[in-house]
Amino acid sequence: MKIIKSIKIGNKIVRKVFLVLCLFSLVSTVKSQLPSFINLNQSKLYFSNDSSRFMDFYKKIDELNEGKRKKVTIAHFGGSHIQAGFWTEVLMDGFQGLNKYEGGGTFVFPFAIVHANSPHFFTSFTTGHWKRCRCALAKEMCDNLGMAGIAGITNDSVITFGFKLLPNNHNKTFNSVKVYHNFNPSFELALNHEMALQFVRKDFKDKGYTEFTFESFIDSLNFVAIRKDTNHRDFMLRGFSAENNNPGFYYAAIGVNGASSNSFLRCNEFVNELKSIPPDLVIFSLGVNDTQGKNFTKQEFIANYDSLIVQIKKASPNCAILFTTTTDNYIKRKTSNKRPIKAEEAMFDLMEKHKAAVYDLYAVMGGYKSIYKWFKAGLAAKDKVHFNGRGYKLLAGLMFDAIDRSYRYNSKVK
Repeated sequence: MKIIKSIKIGNKIVRKVFLVLCLFSLVSTVKSQLPSFINLNQSKLYFSNDSSRFMDFYKKIDELNEGKRKKVTIAHFGGSHIQAGFWTEVLMDGFQGLNKYEGGGTFVFPFAIVHANSPHFFTSFTTGHWKRCRCALAKEMCDNLGMAGIAGITNDSVITFGFKLLPNNHNKTFNSVKVYHNFNPSFELALNHEMALQFVRKDFKDKGYTEFTFESFIDSLNFVAIRKDTNHRDFMLRGFSAENNNPGFYYAAIGVNGASSNSFLRCNEFVNELKSIPPDLVIFSLGVNDTQGKNFTKQEFIANYDSLIVQIKKASPNCAILFTTTTDNYIKRKTSNKRPIKAEEAMFDLMEKHKAAVYDLYAVMGGYKSIYKWFKAGLAAKDKVHFNGRGYKLLAGLMFDAIDRSYRYNSKVK
């Protein structure tokens, strides 16, 4: 183990890096199986000079393991990389696997109602017609979007909708759910009468959600919204927080196709809703869509993240922040993109500025033009922007291993 302090050499700053156990556990098991273009020695967490917030996050995991708290909450924001679900599911499995947890919970957005791709660990359904609102595109913006950055709106007279958790290793059941919606007085929200469940309902209009607490653990719910009059158009659904009061990790994987670093800043209810699940750790994986733009600048990228972190701190002042650097990508499948290099530099500047941590995904995957190598190896899509399931799971496994090694070195777990 080495701890290298940040020191100034001439005009350059050498950053402090926590090198954990020389990667022995990972190297011995997977190095021979990894493609040669992956930089395994870069698969570690970098910390600012002040790493106290992240150490506090590790202490919360210790408290969970010791039975001193019931839940540790993680919120992970991104674009299509996150909406796909492969990356975040590996992280969910990893955190829950620290002590075979099945409690905590997960955030669910019913992507099926707006005809968008969904993670494969839950499904959603509806009988009606919805219009999609999305923070990523100006033409799809609606007022009062929440932390999900996406919503469905409908004016149908009677509409049913719901979700079901599918078999997985991280969150299988829940015994309470928060339904984020707009409290339109022209609509009545209720559980579908066909569901014979004992529950307590509480409406938190000022907080933007209705909470249902159940006597038993369940894996699915079906709701109905009935239009009572035509005084106010459109019922808006912004997602569900499915919560299990047994010990475990709550993981909100919040990805919106096309989202960039300023997208969630357009969501008026972002802070209000995030307060309902105040995160202990926020992971940011925004940047691919920024770097696809010809007007991308490092300064604007940093400014957007500065503003986003202000919003995060309003919801959870003491949470830890982890940045993942932007993955290598091509523009229109043909042109290799150098802008992620500037985005990578920006993440390290933000790390120091906000006392955060960085996982240098760009370096791990191989840096400039590496996405082409991932594509040739059968790990990325033809657009040379996205990965396939195997690619996402490989990157996520390396990332969780880096988090886990850092945690075990800096906590009571040895």
